[in-house]
Amino acid sequence: MAPEDDIRGMPELPEVETIKRQLNNFIVGKKIKKIEIRLPKIVQLMAPIKFKSLFQGTTIKKVSRRGKVLIISLNNNYSLVIHFKLTGQIIFIPPRDINQKIDKHTHLIYYFDDNSCLIHNDIRQFGYVRPIKTNELDEYFAGQNFGPEPLEKDFTLKKFIELLKHKPNQKIKPLLIDQTFISGIGNIYSQEICFCAKILPTRLIKTLADRDIKNIYKCLKQILKNSIKYRGTSSDTYLDAQGKEGDYVPRLRVYGREGKKCFRCGGMVKKITLAERGTSYCPSCQR
Repeated sequence: MAPEDDIRGMPELPEVETIKRQLNNFIVGKKIKKIEIRLPKIVQLMAPIKFKSLFQGTTIKKVSRRGKVLIISLNNNYSLVIHFKLTGQIIFIPPRDINQKIDKHTHLIYYFDDNSCLIHNDIRQFGYVRPIKTNELDEYFAGQNFGPEPLEKDFTLKKFIELLKHKPNQKIKPLLIDQTFISGIGNIYSQEICFCAKILPTRLIKTLADRDIKNIYKCLKQILKNSIKYRGTSSDTYLDAQGKEGDYVPRLRVYGREGKKCFRCGGMVKKITLAERGTSYCPSCQR
């Protein structure tokens, strides 16, 4: 993982999945009339002038996701691979709101032929868009060494157990945010998963009983699905594709609650640094 990943409330799987679902409703079938690049470095692997000439006039075919990465596929056999990093935002703007929404942090604008647009904001400018040929996406992501998708049907308890067998001496929370182990989980949801499962984030994999692993697996699925239901967690700069905050913050049980009483047992939530990440947990009811 890049050193800036997961140190704050960067978009994770639920946030990117929320944006993916919304954009499939908002922009599929729209034709890109014009592209405005205000920050050239946000476009990687291709010169800005080529980027504009290649994608102006194309039509959006579909929007998908891999891990924390958003993928916008076009009708010219290219896809735009977008990583939000810490503060990236992808927001759809209806025609009437364009002038109100574009500001100094808007670095890339896709104008559509119906006078709506899609803007790419990024306060800290770590994010990027990479044009990749659509038929080469599998090869690209294989090269990124992404782990399996935790919400796919083939991510079974049996598969999870098998993955854990290869990591006996690793601690559970840092392993959950390792994108080569599982894709899409970051600092927020790894803490929530450990709390839900009543497992200390520092527990070594080899110390986990079968029931512990089952609880972690169940909590992992449950928390990610619930967060998607509530359009993600806006603990920092995250906004969905409508420019609105997600509604999952009131449902967080441990993340960002250091020094407060545990919702479950009344103990005091503590915070430690684990694998260079701030990690909150309850020492009373997580074992």
